[in-house]
Amino acid sequence: MPPTTSHRHDHPRTVVPGLVNAYLFASFNALSFPIILSSPMVLYAKNLGASATVLGIIAGMMPLLVVFQIPAARHIARVGYKQFVYAGWGTRVMFIFLMALVPLTGAFLSPPNRIALLLFLLFCFNLSRGISSAAWLPWITALVPANIRGHYLARDSACVNGASAVTLAISGLVLGAQPVPWQFSVIFVFSALMGAVSLTFLKRIPDVPCPATEASNRAPVPWRDIAAYPPFRKLLWMNIAWSVSYGGLTAFTVAYLKAAAGMAEDRVLFVTALSYLGGVGGLVLFGSRLDHHGSKPILLVCLLGWVVILAGWVLLSGGVTPTWLWFVIVLELGMGLGYGVFTMANTRLAMAIVPEMGRNHFFALYSVVGSLTLGIAPVFWGLLIDAVGKRHAAWGGWELNRFSLFFALVTLTYAITAWRCRRLDEPRAANVPALLRDLLAQPLRSWMRLWPRG
Repeated sequence: MPPTTSHRHDHPRTVVPGLVNAYLFASFNALSFPIILSSPMVLYAKNLGASATVLGIIAGMMPLLVVFQIPAARHIARVGYKQFVYAGWGTRVMFIFLMALVPLTGAFLSPPNRIALLLFLLFCFNLSRGISSAAWLPWITALVPANIRGHYLARDSACVNGASAVTLAISGLVLGAQPVPWQFSVIFVFSALMGAVSLTFLKRIPDVPCPATEASNRAPVPWRDIAAYPPFRKLLWMNIAWSVSYGGLTAFTVAYLKAAAGMAEDRVLFVTALSYLGGVGGLVLFGSRLDHHGSKPILLVCLLGWVVILAGWVLLSGGVTPTWLWFVIVLELGMGLGYGVFTMANTRLAMAIVPEMGRNHFFALYSVVGSLTLGIAPVFWGLLIDAVGKRHAAWGGWELNRFSLFFALVTLTYAITAWRCRRLDEPRAANVPALLRDLLAQPLRSWMRLWPRG
């Protein structure tokens, strides 16, 4: 058990030459992908008249195509980590440039045809990403020493969330309240250019040789044994529950703010941008504590926080709480914080429990199982929202409608995810009370330093 009473969270000053390029890659990549995979793309699809089911397909396509990590994992050792990732990321940038042309085809393509073309290009974009991402986690796990992985992941999360907030703010400024097609083309071109810049830093990240045993091994992959490894199996089940909960949440939150709450496009993007600032807050609260306390207690506290946040969306969508802008901002900040903290703690735990032998295949299965659920869930949620449609019923002071039902069911699935989290195995993890004491002690220590002496 690691010490839990110390007030210091210093990290060993292990230097990884060239790791700064990983942070720069993450930053410029985050200036690119939120436009294609987040609110701007959802708003463009809504602009074309897309239904909730189509929005669910758009939201679920990226995680669904991660399934191609399974066949791709066998080829990583032959190609090499860096070259494998670089080829896929370069291909997807090409497809972003093609997406920038779709809004300009309105002169000869109807909105349904533009949606179909957009879905095809999104499929190609996410297919190249799904294949090449198989090498990313094994590469970073081999590159970053175990004792500073939490340190690295916290800073990587801060880079991604900070840059994503900037991206959505820029998108909001470009689109305005009533965007026309060429404005969507402008932000798609910006996404492609930032993706191209990110490739220059990706190429400078130090490569790491793949284990020789994996490069020469041609035996059938024991997928059943990998999935049955007890600590790994428990992590997979929790990630399935998380993916059901989170799948489509960002897309349908945007759809609710646009369709039900009546927010203009630019305000939706500015509010969503603030959620990424919440993710930066995860670095402040948990960055130095991740290596100190371990992932499990942080995951559990984070998931309980998610239950509270979703309860807020239930009250809002059910008409109990008016659509106060400050309340929406608080919920968005909480979502960004919760996603950022969960992602870095979950990834660190996977790095801790996955053995070196078969690492590529463990990570491929880890990514695919969660991502398949993350891809199917938004399609299911979209069908549910479309099936409920305009029907609603009053229940006391709360209205049951398509969005309040969605948020209520997601709240329940987050509670189930927290229950699954309690069953996780992690060597040398602290407990939740120790983490909470540390979190509560931090404001007290800051207050004591500011208190006048003498």
